Amino acid sequence: MAHLVESMAYVNAVPWHGIGNRLSTKQPIEVWAQQSGISFDIKETPVRFMTESAGGLGAIKSFPEQKVLYRSDTNAPLSVVSSRYQVVQPREILEFYKDLTEVSGFELETAGILKGGRKIWALAKTNQSAVLKGNDRVNGYLLLATACDGTLATTAQFTSVRVVCNNTLAVALSNASSAVKVPHSTSFDPQAVKKQLGISISSWDSFMYRMKTLSERRVKSHEAMNYILRVFTDPTTTAAGLSNERAMKKVMALYEGDGKGAELASSKGTAFGLLNAVTEYVDHERRARSTDHRLESAWFGQGATLKQKALDQAMVMAS
Repeated sequence: MAHLVESMAYVNAVPWHGIGNRLSTKQPIEVWAQQSGISFDIKETPVRFMTESAGGLGAIKSFPEQKVLYRSDTNAPLSVVSSRYQVVQPREILEFYKDLTEVSGFELETAGILKGGRKIWALAKTNQSAVLKGNDRVNGYLLLATACDGTLATTAQFTSVRVVCNNTLAVALSNASSAVKVPHSTSFDPQAVKKQLGISISSWDSFMYRMKTLSERRVKSHEAMNYILRVFTDPTTTAAGLSNERAMKKVMALYEGDGKGAELASSKGTAFGLLNAVTEYVDHERRARSTDHRLESAWFGQGATLKQKALDQAMVMAS
């Protein structure tokens, strides 16, 4: 299947995945929808099948427990889901940000589709930002994404982006979760989600306090190696270390100077530098079948899990 991450739009700097339609700032939702590829609707129809008879084809029957989702613009099929499945329309993802951009100072930065329209996302810059020593700036973003193939609940989560290298980390909310998730068995209520996300300011302050703590934790060479081993090996298996040898070598090289921003005072020889080496590896260096697979993994899949493990291990080191 051809990857469709190029169906996206962005403002400001070119996103780390490097493709899409560049827009000027403060564009209306209608322009974002057209330029990002999110201008279609998700239609649905009951599953139907053709029976066979002795003389050939028989009757067309319906299977009411399932339905087919498809794109309104191309009629391309997207998935087969339960009849109880509640669709979130692509435009709802963009409309979620309307009052945030008009009133709260947010600015849409990227939006687009993955897997031919099966996943839809938008990312907005918040008005939250912080600077670590060495002028190492970290900005806050709000990501909203949904899927119509059963692989992702409608998910809203705050993320941080390290400006020097576009490394992304999830910002955990006060309940220790990094996201608000609305399963497709229930209706998507944008205002309810925003209410749950209302604790973001205190969460951001807490997150940046932890990043500052990591940037001040000096690391010896043997500690760096032990950290990478803990992140990339599973104590329950002996084979993981061998399979991750390439990854560990790459992360160490990024930490020791090859990584973007590795020579900044916040990163050089610190736990924050180790965390960012793992994050840069996941976001930019890790092997992936395509750009959209890497993006999906870094935000929602195994890559996100690995980055969370790296953060947890870094905080253990700093405690």
